[in-house]
This record gives sequence, structure tokens and C-alpha cells, in this order.
Amino acid sequence: MQLWVGLGNPGAKYAGNRHNIGWMAVDRIAGDHGFAPWRGKFQGSLCEGSLGGEKVLLLKPETFMNLSGQSVGEAMRFYKLTPADVTVFHDELDLAPGKLRVKTGGGHAGHNGLRSMHQHIGEAYHRVRLGIGHPGHKDRVAGYVLSDFAKAEQDWLDDLMRGISDGAPALAMGDTGRFMNAVAQRTAPPRSSTGAAKEAAKPAAPSTEPETDGRSPLQRLMDKFK
Repeated sequence: MQLWVGLGNPGAKYAGNRHNIGWMAVDRIAGDHGFAPWRGKFQGSLCEGSLGGEKVLLLKPETFMNLSGQSVGEAMRFYKLTPADVTVFHDELDLAPGKLRVKTGGGHAGHNGLRSMHQHIGEAYHRVRLGIGHPGHKDRVAGYVLSDFAKAEQDWLDDLMRGISDGAPALAMGDTGRFMNAVAQRTAPPRSSTGAAKEAAKPAAPSTEPETDGRSPLQRLMDKFK
């Protein structure tokens, strides 16, 4: 059994925030893969399903970001899980918007949700880092992460969510390479070959050679010596 946690803040006013991209990811997985309905448990919302033949619990802590570890710790104790069974989806300032990286362990880099996770379950859990970019100065970070994604960002955000959902079964089976590849197929799809095909299908350009009278080159050469 695995526990996948989407970090965010509860309430409608936070739903579209950059800080809530972790919630968005687990919501997308639940919706696309037929998980059971969400229900209130462990100071959050929980649902159950199967990915790649593995049982997966999805959890959205509703303790607000800086107390997320309380909810996750409760769920882990109830199901007798270890940090190695936990994967956390969270926003990442140090990655460009739409980029994704997977890692295990490490510091919290000032992220309040991760800081709380460290306090309650340690650092040896898995993480799916979801890039939102950096506002450019640390004094602007709080306002930036608590602001909604702009309309211009919706296309890459949707591509990222689709890729995460596509690759979720591979992630559940421990194949992070296939998971990352599924995301890349959505966020940076290979160039289409149709352009080359169209170029090849173009009619040939008119010849710039002078027209002949139908004689072969040999015939014309022989005629010169008649």
C-alpha cells in the first residue's frame, strides 16, 4: 500500500493557487483513474484506488500547509506505513514552470509543508516536485505562491496534470523513468513528422533547363558532325 499526498491549503479561495498544485495533481489522478469518492479522514480528505496493480491512498491534508505533517503522520500510523511508502506532490520554486522532478529525501528548502512533513515523519519520503518558477526575489515568494495561476499558464498546467495522470501507474510500480517520460510526452511532445511529409509532397519546382526538341543528347551530338 502506498500513500500519495498532495500539499495545499483548504478552501475555495486557495483552490487555484500555485501553492495548491499538489492538490491539483492528486485530484487529477483520482478523477482519471476511477478512485473511490473523497471522504474526510486524518484531518484531511482521503480516497482509495489502484494504479498499476498497486493499492494507493490519496490524501489532501486540510490542516493548512504548515501543519500538513500532522495529517500525514496520522494516516501513516493508522495504516502502519513507513516514509518509504509515502510520495508527496508539492510546488517547487526552484524549477521552471511546468518542469517536474522526482527525488527521495533531502532538505525542505524553506517549504512550510515539507518542513512540517520533516517534523512528523522525517525526510526519507519520496517527492514529486512540480515547478512553478520563482518570482525573482525572496520578499515576493509568499504573495506569489498564494496567488492563482494566470490564464496564460493554464495550457502548460493542464499538460503537466495530464502527464502526471498518464504516468501515475508507472510511478506506483516504482518506475520513475517511465513516469517522467509520460510527463515529458505531454509537456514537451516530439516534433511531428508531418512538416517533413508536407515538404516532400510539394510538387517539383519548374525546371530551369532550356527545353529540347525531344532528341537525346547523343543524337544532338551526332547531328553536329553531319
